[in-house]
Amino acid sequence: MRYSLTLILASAGFLIASCSSPSDHGSDGASGPTARKVKIELASYLPSNTHIVGEHIVHLSEKLEKVSGGNIDLEVFDAGALVGPLEILDAVSDGKVDAGYGTSGFWMGKIPSAPIFSAVPFGPSPNEFVAWLYHGNGMTLYQEMYDQAGFNVKVLVCGMIPPETSGWFAKEIKGPDDLKNLKMRFFGLGGLVMGKLGVSVSVLPGAEIFPALEKGVIDATEYALPSVDANQGFHKVVKYNYFPGWHQQATLFEILINKEVWNDLSETQQAQIETVSRAGIIDHLAYSDAIQARAIKENVENHGVIVKDWSPEMLELFRKTWEEVVAEQAAKDAFFKKVWDDLSSFRAEYATWGEIGYLK
Repeated sequence: MRYSLTLILASAGFLIASCSSPSDHGSDGASGPTARKVKIELASYLPSNTHIVGEHIVHLSEKLEKVSGGNIDLEVFDAGALVGPLEILDAVSDGKVDAGYGTSGFWMGKIPSAPIFSAVPFGPSPNEFVAWLYHGNGMTLYQEMYDQAGFNVKVLVCGMIPPETSGWFAKEIKGPDDLKNLKMRFFGLGGLVMGKLGVSVSVLPGAEIFPALEKGVIDATEYALPSVDANQGFHKVVKYNYFPGWHQQATLFEILINKEVWNDLSETQQAQIETVSRAGIIDHLAYSDAIQARAIKENVENHGVIVKDWSPEMLELFRKTWEEVVAEQAAKDAFFKKVWDDLSSFRAEYATWGEIGYLK
C-alpha cells in the first residue's frame, strides 16, 4: 500500500508547531490557552477492545492527553454506554454527548451522500482518498454535508484502514444465482449493490454480527480486515472468505464533535485535536497493513478458513451494478451528485499520475 510522505511530514511538523508555540506557554509552560483543561466525553460506535477499529480511538485519546500536556481529556465510552451506535450523530448534534467516533456510512439513512465519506466501491485507494480529502475538496464537502443536513457537528477524519475482506459465506459463491435471497450483513454503498443482486441486506453494528450468524438471523457477512474478522470469530460459523474487498478499498473513520464544544476550545486545543487525528490516519493504515498477511495465514492454518478470489465475471458484475447504483443515487439526491462529481473529477485527474508514476 502506498502512503503520502508529504502527509507524514506535514503531520509531524504541525504537531511540533502546535505543541511548542511560545505564544501558548509562559516561562514554566503552564500558562496560555493550553493551560485550560477540558474534558470531552466521546461515544464510540463499538467496544473499545475491538481489534484495530475499536482500539484506535483509545490510542488517539492517550496520544491527545500527552500532546496537550494533560489539558484535553478525551474520555471514551463503549457502544451503548452513553447512546446506541446508530444514535451517535443525533446525540452529538443535539449536545447529549460531546463527541462520537465511528464511520459516516452508518448515516446513509439520514444523509444519502454520507457513505461516500466512509468507503467507495472500486476505489479510491488510501493514498488517493487522503489526497482528495486534504488537497482536493474532500474535507470541505465533508463538513458541508453535515451542515446542509442540519447537524450541529464538527467532523474530523481520524483513521483509515486498507481493503477489507469481501465477505464470509457458508457456501462457495459460484455465480450470481448463489447470491439471491441470501441474508447478509453488508455496509454502506456496497450494500446497495448487493441488494440489487438479490441479497437481503441488513446493517448490524459489529457486536451484533456474530450472534446473528450463530442464530441464523443472517447467512453471511462482511465486516472488516482479516485480523479483525478473526477476532470476531466469524470462522466458527462460516468458512468461505472472499477477496478482494471491492466494496471497501479504503475506509475512513471520523470523530464528530458538537460545534458548541468545538468552538469553546482554544485554537491550540483545536489544532492539537486536528493534528492527532491526522497522525492517527498514518498509525491506523500502517498497523493495519502490517499484520494482515499473518492474519490470513493463521485463519487458513488454524481455523480452516477457505480463502477465495472473486472470478473476473463476478467482479465485473459487481462493478456494473455499482455504476447503476451511483446513477440512481445521483439522480435522487443533489448533494450526493455534487460530492460524486467532485470525487470523480479528482480521480480522473489523479489517474494521469497514478497510472504512470507507480509500478504496476
